Amino acid sequence: MLSIDRRADGVVVVAGRLDASQALATQQFLDRVEGLVTLDCAGLEYISSAGLGVLLKAQKRLMISAGGLQLVGLNKHLRDVFQYSGFDRIFEIVGAG
Repeated sequence: MLSIDRRADGVVVVAGRLDASQALATQQFLDRVEGLVTLDCAGLEYISSAGLGVLLKAQKRLMISAGGLQLVGLNKHLRDVFQYSGFDRIFEIVGAG
């Protein structure tokens, strides 16, 4: 299960598991954000290749208009996933994991 919501300060909070079963709903949510978006991943437990694809698609769309995704709160395991996949060079990742 995955929850995704936007706080009053504009930060998008994602928690749970971002896998193929949650990819479409996540994509639809991220299609509505604009500019530089902070994605709080402190509650994210797991991300599959489908989830990585959703984030990559959102990043590409946002970068066209000088925006992008800034990922915060990644745990050690997820930081490793981003590093091994090379996605740490595509996204701004902030904070220790």
